Amino acid sequence: HSVVRNALFCLETAANQKENHVYTKALLAYAFALAGNREKRKALLDSLEEEAVRKDGSVHWQRPGKEPEADLPYYRSRAPSAEVEMTAYVLLAHLTSQPAPAQEELSFASLIAKWISSQQNPNGGFSSTQ
Repeated sequence: HSVVRNALFCLETAANQKENHVYTKALLAYAFALAGNREKRKALLDSLEEEAVRKDGSVHWQRPGKEPEADLPYYRSRAPSAEVEMTAYVLLAHLTSQPAPAQEELSFASLIAKWISSQQNPNGGFSSTQ
């Protein structure tokens, strides 16, 4: 359909920009995963992996220039909702793969899921309704 084709062309143009924000890359990776564009999806996920924050056996993404959190013994702050969202989009991009994701991808996805689950509040929800 021409509308979808034009929308994908617009997304490809945006993906080819040199300086995309990590949140934009996460959204684009998921969009290309849904569209079945394996090459763009992989390129974006590879780029995102370079920007990943690996900590305590988990993986997540945060906004560039964010100050590191203080490492306090009995206090664990929750990440801002935008960081939970972009990390969730990266997880969706990893799991939305045709054919099914490879074992390596599933292993990496489990590290992302670990971080996301650590962001839940005591009621099982998150800081954002999204």
